[in-house]
Amino acid sequence: MKRIGVLTSGGDAPGMNACLRAVVRTAIYHNLEVVGIYRGYEGMIDGDFLKMDRHSVSNIIQRGGTILKTSRSPRFRTEEGRQTAYNRLKEAGVEGLVVIGGDGSYAGAQAFYHQTKMPIVGVPGTIDNDLYGTDYTIGYDTALNTAVDAIDKIRNTADSHNRLFIVEVMGRDAGFIALNTGIAGGAEAVLIPETPTYIDQIITKLETGWRHHKTSSIIIVAEGDDSGGAMEVKDKINEKFTEYDTRVVILGHVQRGGIPSCKDRVMASRLGHAAVETLMEGLTNLAVGLKNNKIVHTSFTKATKLHQEMDLTMFELVEILSG
Repeated sequence: MKRIGVLTSGGDAPGMNACLRAVVRTAIYHNLEVVGIYRGYEGMIDGDFLKMDRHSVSNIIQRGGTILKTSRSPRFRTEEGRQTAYNRLKEAGVEGLVVIGGDGSYAGAQAFYHQTKMPIVGVPGTIDNDLYGTDYTIGYDTALNTAVDAIDKIRNTADSHNRLFIVEVMGRDAGFIALNTGIAGGAEAVLIPETPTYIDQIITKLETGWRHHKTSSIIIVAEGDDSGGAMEVKDKINEKFTEYDTRVVILGHVQRGGIPSCKDRVMASRLGHAAVETLMEGLTNLAVGLKNNKIVHTSFTKATKLHQEMDLTMFELVEILSG
């Protein structure tokens, strides 16, 4: 193998640039050439490539987002689109791929490998931390810290105005961000997709707190919770409990941005390095990850069919500590 390609796909995550830097510099260390692919799979189809060198990734380890940009590609879901992408890679002399992204990116990588047999290795890049085969994903730690910082600020104004704040965080299919920020932010309740939501129980807790002179509360809601989201939770609570001035804050995409944390930078660097060495070892159709602080390999089949399991004893901790 003389030349590899690297791309970022799906939602951006802080630390992707640190991973890109590690991929490029590890490849160059091993005398491999590197082609950067703009806009993920969409750019692969269009042949939107750039030869990368050490200078290409200078001064990016501290930057959020991704210098290669990212997108979602309906065209890549078709055999014709994947064949076009493969032809573009062959024309550019690319012999292996590193794909940095989440479960959708892994599914695309798996389909691409089965159709073309192009050697390909995935790296877990998503703030949701929902990928099987790794304890943590790139961007998750930074997103947690961003959310906790916001909740700390919201707590100040909640205390000042006798308010109930319902804060919606990202997590369409997984509640890792909600659960951990809820514990770290001292939330009175956390609503996540992994467990059913009982609004009456939350109202009972609020009523008990009010009788004990609790003058403010915060509820964290994952966007994928079965309650329907923060606005719906607000409406349901206000039907039966009106003591608080209730406000909704949707943190949204602010959680994806910002300077990556030390943990995300180090992890991304380790995983980017491991991805290149995995390709060089002749391994393919798999993702690298960190389990118990050690590099591990997980097939795309497992990574796309299974999901990171949540420790629900953490959910019980919210109930215990919020009393």
